[in-house]
Amino acid sequence: MRLTRTPNMTDLSSSRLALSSLSTSTAPPKSQQRESGSGKERQAASHTLPAVVETEGQLRRRLLGEPPGQRLFGWLGPLIAAAVGGVLRFWQLGDPHQLVFDETYYVKQGWSMILFGVEMRNDPTLNEAKQIDQNFTAGNVLQVYDPTTGDLVVHPPVGKWLIGWGEQLFGITNSFGWRFAVCVMGVLSILMIGRAARRLFGSSLLGTVAALILAFEGHHFVHSRTALLDLMLMFWAFAAFCLLLIDRDQSRKVLARKVTGLNRAGLAALGPWGPSLGWRPWRLAAGVCLGLACGTKWSGAYFLVAFGLMTVLWDMGARRAVGITRWKTAWLVKDTPLAVLWMVGSTVVVYCLSWWGWFATDIGYNRHWADIHPAEPGWGWVPDPVRSWWNYHAQILEFHTHLVSDHPYKTNPWSWLIEGRPTSFFYEGPKQGEQGCLVESCSKAISSIGTPSIWWGATLAVSVLLFMWALRRDWRAGAILAGFMGGYAPWFLLGDRTIYSFYAVAFVPYVVLACVYLLGLFIGGPHASPLHRRIGLGVTGAFLVLEIVLFAFFWPIYTAQVVPYSFWSAHMWFPSWI
Repeated sequence: MRLTRTPNMTDLSSSRLALSSLSTSTAPPKSQQRESGSGKERQAASHTLPAVVETEGQLRRRLLGEPPGQRLFGWLGPLIAAAVGGVLRFWQLGDPHQLVFDETYYVKQGWSMILFGVEMRNDPTLNEAKQIDQNFTAGNVLQVYDPTTGDLVVHPPVGKWLIGWGEQLFGITNSFGWRFAVCVMGVLSILMIGRAARRLFGSSLLGTVAALILAFEGHHFVHSRTALLDLMLMFWAFAAFCLLLIDRDQSRKVLARKVTGLNRAGLAALGPWGPSLGWRPWRLAAGVCLGLACGTKWSGAYFLVAFGLMTVLWDMGARRAVGITRWKTAWLVKDTPLAVLWMVGSTVVVYCLSWWGWFATDIGYNRHWADIHPAEPGWGWVPDPVRSWWNYHAQILEFHTHLVSDHPYKTNPWSWLIEGRPTSFFYEGPKQGEQGCLVESCSKAISSIGTPSIWWGATLAVSVLLFMWALRRDWRAGAILAGFMGGYAPWFLLGDRTIYSFYAVAFVPYVVLACVYLLGLFIGGPHASPLHRRIGLGVTGAFLVLEIVLFAFFWPIYTAQVVPYSFWSAHMWFPSWI
């Protein structure tokens, strides 16, 4: 059904999520939908088409829906949410002044990138004495590296370069600098989701709600304050998602302009596959971001597959909507090759360039492997550094596919959405008189527990999204599900591998968008009654209040506050959380 909006409607009432005003943005003109019966009847119906199908404005509205109003609120709301989230995240960012969880790898590797251009192995003497972290934290950073031997690392360089630049900016002895780059990306992603949700749902209100939800989300908060790679992966993949939303709007505007005023004969003159959608810089930029995601962690490649399929399906739907006769073939012949060229090509190029430090130096791990391993027949034309680099990747793949070990926080991905086994990043148990402990026994912890209302709400919302996408053909539900497919679904194929629930931060934006989608249904659209909207706004407000209360409740164990052991224990709601 076509979206409509009268001039005096508020931005809230233009929400595109009302069940009564769903738009797939893929349906053909209604005149074509009504064609039925025999071939002669359909032919007769085609002759009754008006000379001009639609104006450009009408076609744009059918392809894109009504644009959201309240432009100032659309910026101010997410900006305020990002500012609040930024204050929370940057407050005492340097505490504790210890390497937390896997910071023991990435913080040291980031500084190694600055010093040597590659990751260097730990000094063997200090490593044997288990004094590496203590010396690094104390500022004896040059002593912790073996400057002659590169280290086998299993993640690409992009995230570690970013961590290293933050360390260079604030000094390596300042733990604030260790976490600075990740924290900046966490705060920026709050603004990004607010703007993306506004574009996705056509509502400045829902955009602000999305930004507020992410600002108080526990996984996102903890990762924003910890120098790990997973939030960086989330950032680059979500940036690609945002850019593809812009590309969708821009390409449909181009399509509307090119077919405006054409009757059936005019459309046929364009060819069975329709017009070219022209130069698409936003899609190219999305490919660059996906290259940076893959250059942070290989799991970024799953987002490339999910988002690549998503964007070409959008193109297919747009061609069908304007009446292109062979829109299915155009998907394979006209849209997919260009999408592969721009997105996959730019991803591969950026990924390769991210290894420039390894190629530019002679001390990286495996750098001269090819010198002592002659090329196989027929492969002599490949430069030795490239062969060494390829073998390095083979070793990384071997590590990832055979990473099977017992770990107290190993989890199954089935439990991630319901917060079955959160990961403990840091824990100490000071006694009375130690670190400000005033009782017999205290706890000082950092636990990556997602705000329960969000994750449990998203668990419900996923089933709604599947229904709305499969049976109502709502593209917005499909877009959010694509994020789940890129960040969540692949882990079900790796059940034998040692994996952890904190990986879920990679798809936390789509968890938030799933909740916002559900809240949008509660609020209703332009045809919802005032009572319906008041109830929906009340539900949305209650959800936000509940989230903030839960966030405040878990705050001490997000930020390594020294609290009585009984207080910490009261936050472990289930035995699996301990």
